[in-house]
Amino acid sequence: MEKPWKCEDCGKGFKGAYGLKRHQRSHTGEKPFTCSVCGKGFITPHELERHQRSHTGERPFPCSQCEKGFTDIGNLRRHERVHTGERPFTCSDCEKEFTQLSSLQRHQRVHAGERPFTCSVCDKGFTRLAHLQRHQQVHTGERPFTCSVCDKAFTQLSNLQAHQRVHTGEKPFICTVCDKGFAQLSSLLSHYVTHTKSRPFKCSDCRRGFKSSQLLMSHQRVHSEERPFICSHCTKSFRTSSNLMQHERDHTGKSPFTSPTGKRFTRSSLTEPQCHSHQRETL
Repeated sequence: MEKPWKCEDCGKGFKGAYGLKRHQRSHTGEKPFTCSVCGKGFITPHELERHQRSHTGERPFPCSQCEKGFTDIGNLRRHERVHTGERPFTCSDCEKEFTQLSSLQRHQRVHAGERPFTCSVCDKGFTRLAHLQRHQQVHTGERPFTCSVCDKAFTQLSNLQAHQRVHTGEKPFICTVCDKGFAQLSSLLSHYVTHTKSRPFKCSDCRRGFKSSQLLMSHQRVHSEERPFICSHCTKSFRTSSNLMQHERDHTGKSPFTSPTGKRFTRSSLTEPQCHSHQRETL
């Protein structure tokens, strides 16, 4: 179809003058249609109308399958693919399919190595704007998501939701082998390896295998001699947090492990042999 109206900035063609004029606002930044409630500007009256529904709560496009409402027909069409399973957008590199064109375009950056969203502080690049915004909180120290129980703050809503399970005791991720529950999906995935002989996490220095990335990271400190866990009392450093906790009991005098005779120990590994010695004394 002929598109005789050409944009002088980018060469894109349009069927009519109105389409060209609307497009040119993307270059000029002009947003002549303004929301009377919040003052936000828009390029087209249709965009303004759709935005105003966020203030009124109007969702005139309901899904016929689940009755969920949407502010515009485009969002409804995309949602309907959840029910139909339709994925009309296919990656030409790996044939992975997507329900939305924007999802395909983001995915293709993985193949192209493109990272168009760059941090102004450290120049680190990201494939998605949301990932950049999340990263910038590292520099600002912003933690906008706060736990209502203990006031602990998080950079991401998903981290807050995972943390709240500590308080509720909820463990929605269930192992299909032994029915053990976990608060986080990552913990469940790590647990699955315990049911196999697989040790997929290999040390690049000695090729020793481990069942989890955490165990591998702990082991690699043997090679790097890194000791990131530092005692707040004497500045002595340790490779693992458990070793640090055991050491700090020497300063605090806390003895969390108790033998059947009532004697207390700072390490659970000491409890069993001590119990045997008590048993021998009573025989």
